[in-house]
Amino acid sequence: MRDRDESGRPRNSRPRDAYGRPLPHGATGIPTMPDDLDMPPEEALAEAQHLLDADRPFHAHEVLEAVWKAAPEPERELWRGLAQVAVGITHLRRGNARGAEALLSRAAERLVPYGTDAPHNIDVGGVVQRARDLAASPENGPVTLRLTLP
Repeated sequence: MRDRDESGRPRNSRPRDAYGRPLPHGATGIPTMPDDLDMPPEEALAEAQHLLDADRPFHAHEVLEAVWKAAPEPERELWRGLAQVAVGITHLRRGNARGAEALLSRAAERLVPYGTDAPHNIDVGGVVQRARDLAASPENGPVTLRLTLP
């Protein structure tokens, strides 16, 4: 039976590897983000970038997803798209090129409307281009991504 919180939502109690895959109970895994993660956008972008740079895209996705769920309506799809890019990279790292292509393509399309007026110094154009490049050629070099403008 799955561990649940007081409201009945399932918890992620199983340990996870660096790419978010569940490990057997009792194994030593990589800590995941807390379910109640709450960070301001700039801090979340810095943390997600740190996690991406450390080849932990699943954990970066968790950070971006937390902001997406708390974001004001006008920014919600932006954060959802960023989280999907991180999940797409997770699929690439797990060897699932087909799933990665679908998620990266969907994420790029979701991000396009924010390209001319992105908040929080997010490099939407750069993220969209990299997501499209990875979707088209998943074998195209190391999976690097910059979330914000220099």
